[in-house]
Amino acid sequence: MYTIDKKQFGSFVAQLRKEKGYTQKELASRLFVSDKAVSKWETGVSIPDTALLVPLAEQLNVTVTELLLCRRNREEALTPAEAEQAVQTAIGYEGGPTIRIWQTRSSILLWYLAALIVAVVGSTVAVQCGYGNWDYFTYMGLYIFFGGYFCLFARQTLPDIYDKAHIAFMSDGIFRMNLPGVHFNNRNWPHILHTGQLWGIISIFTFPWLYLAFGILSVSPVAVMYIFLVLTLGGLFIPLALVGRKYE
Repeated sequence: MYTIDKKQFGSFVAQLRKEKGYTQKELASRLFVSDKAVSKWETGVSIPDTALLVPLAEQLNVTVTELLLCRRNREEALTPAEAEQAVQTAIGYEGGPTIRIWQTRSSILLWYLAALIVAVVGSTVAVQCGYGNWDYFTYMGLYIFFGGYFCLFARQTLPDIYDKAHIAFMSDGIFRMNLPGVHFNNRNWPHILHTGQLWGIISIFTFPWLYLAFGILSVSPVAVMYIFLVLTLGGLFIPLALVGRKYE
């Protein structure tokens, strides 16, 4: 997890303030804080509250991302590594406890466990019928992993910074999500979570039986692979992007 270097952040803020021709007292009055607070930021004693990031960036004529990275972006697109650093820093900036789905949504947990039980039964039947091959368990593993994230381990809410800046990349531990044209925030995040949960539970419930049915109908293994590829990617990412943009 990246964190803000207080000294580097303070030096950057001081540099930008001087470029704008503000004194510490003038900048403080524009932000409705004390000049002592600005002094503490610039000397690296403390950093501003997340609620001040957007107004501070506006007063200094930079973006929130530039503040988080402690440097100007010079009109250049961020590299993937820089975007990752900015988002990780934004998440670490909040510093509050992270509440996961499993801690408060017991009904989702029960549905996920029920789906797993059905999947175990279906997988047993598929193996006994000779259809439990590598492709089968690869897809089953994907459904269990991504379904498990949305139903158990996803964070209930995003850090405040997502509501204050347009961030098109969600980073949560080892999990990464980037939906074209979608900026993540706490307006669309509950809908994204709900869509992912539905996809995970329905996929785990139905996959063994669909795969078994294709086998019984002697559908070509190559055709089956492409069918489930389309169902997996299209069935997840298209609905996520749609609800993300609708409720953004």
